[in-house]
Amino acid sequence: MNPKAAVEAALFSAAGNLRISEIAEKTGISEEEVRTALVDLRRDYDVRESAIMIAKIGGEYRMMLRAEYSECTGTFAKAEMTPGMMRTLSTIAYNQPVLQSELLKTRGPRTYDDVHALVDMGFVSAKKSGQTKELTTTKKFSEHFGIGSTRKDDIRRWIESQSRSKPGPEPPEESQDEPA
Repeated sequence: MNPKAAVEAALFSAAGNLRISEIAEKTGISEEEVRTALVDLRRDYDVRESAIMIAKIGGEYRMMLRAEYSECTGTFAKAEMTPGMMRTLSTIAYNQPVLQSELLKTRGPRTYDDVHALVDMGFVSAKKSGQTKELTTTKKFSEHFGIGSTRKDDIRRWIESQSRSKPGPEPPEESQDEPA
């Protein structure tokens, strides 16, 4: 069995992140061969400028779509989040920790539904803080968007870089937030 191909198959089929030890155990390949395969795979995907990348998140690895190609999948993949939910999530991520009561002032009454859905999806955690909830993003959020870190400053920089790379003006907020 080709170790590089086996590691690639493991990453492709995994629902979440994998540790080197997990890949080694399940494929029967030594950890050293897994490390070498991961380095080679990451380089291969980078050199050919693939839309797919092998991301290292902490000490774990994941095969994922590069952020700049995510809009190409919209017509093929069912969207998990509405544009309004995405704005709520990015507001939480950028300002975290943020109180739900403060978020309500900027995002309006849709905040409650959005936060509930984002917590259910595992992107946001909410802990009781007096009469409201304190909201922060989760590890799953960072993994899903390929940020590579759960540190607030790194997330903020990533959001800023994404907003600079988007061409053209944003459509008016109320046109995408209104129910159909």
